[in-house]
Amino acid sequence: MTKQVFAGTTALTILQDVSLEIGRGEAVAILGASGSGKTTLLALLAGLDVPTAGTVHIDGADLFALDEDGRARLRRDRVSFVFQSFQLLPALTALENVMLPLELAGKPDARDRASDWLGRVGLGARIAHYPRQLSGGEQQRVAVARAFAADPQLLFADEPTGNLDSSTGEEIIALMFELNRVAGTTLLLVTHDELLAQRCPRRIGLAGGRLTNDERR
Repeated sequence: MTKQVFAGTTALTILQDVSLEIGRGEAVAILGASGSGKTTLLALLAGLDVPTAGTVHIDGADLFALDEDGRARLRRDRVSFVFQSFQLLPALTALENVMLPLELAGKPDARDRASDWLGRVGLGARIAHYPRQLSGGEQQRVAVARAFAADPQLLFADEPTGNLDSSTGEEIIALMFELNRVAGTTLLLVTHDELLAQRCPRRIGLAGGRLTNDERR
């Protein structure tokens, strides 16, 4: 898979000939310095961006054989995200933030499922609080609950501890790995943190838009 962008007539290659296969239930770190192409790779794997060449298959579905609506439906049904910036809606409570994607997906048990997952991440007593009333770590826990409440096959996490202090970040990462283990969700974790990457059984390195290593333990 290759991704290029153009500045006038000049082509800038962001990713070059990246090919990989990730098995169901794996926990994989995509590791690289800023500008290495790892966030672009994540966006392509999720169908949020379109490659210049190549394609992505998720559970047998050719992502780029689908139109934009089809890709959105696939993400709704199979994929969840945890971002560095939390991406919570400030006008909604913690419970409502977790419920919203479930309701949009037509889940009849959205409230019960959201309440259950907030309890699992240690926020059972905070479900009626708004994001402004929560600490950064608590907001990221809401984001994790929102991601897992949808029972995704695949979870993309882009620098999920980037805005947290080291102690809170460690709690969030431990929680994500535990939920990955319990729910069997495939986890793709984008990071520039070597120590964090070492916690994943598989580590994929990127530099200059190319794969530099693919290690397993």
